[in-house]
Amino acid sequence: MSIPSSGIRFAFLSLLAAAPLVLGCAPTPASGQEATTVFVVVTSPDNMTQGMALVLANQSLDQGAEVRVLLCGPGANLGLSEQDGESLQPRDITPGQLLARLIANDVKVDVCAIFLPNTRWSESDLREGVGIAQPPEVTAFMLQPGVRYFTF
Repeated sequence: MSIPSSGIRFAFLSLLAAAPLVLGCAPTPASGQEATTVFVVVTSPDNMTQGMALVLANQSLDQGAEVRVLLCGPGANLGLSEQDGESLQPRDITPGQLLARLIANDVKVDVCAIFLPNTRWSESDLREGVGIAQPPEVTAFMLQPGVRYFTF
């Protein structure tokens, strides 16, 4: 079975258009365009994974993106006031410190709505500035056009 040249051309152009998203190097918005919105979901218990997710979230913020963070599953432990994680090199900084920087810059950070009711923790155990996600509101945020979703 042969593929018509128009089909090959379409497939090539589709791959070419998707390449910046796949490679993680989408262009920054030009002057007058809407800022990028980045939704970072951290579920991993791994210290380095959490750290890298939050390094990228901070970099996105520094480069003008609107950033939002959702902490779920084992990753939600980072939202607890007593959980900072291990120090990471080369900057000798913890995932908790990276998260605190986002919070200090008015980034909305929440734990999943089901985290507290299914653990021994309560709302008073959360780090200052960390809220509890409300599924209808999070869903509305996720469904906005142009939201880029990253999960770690």
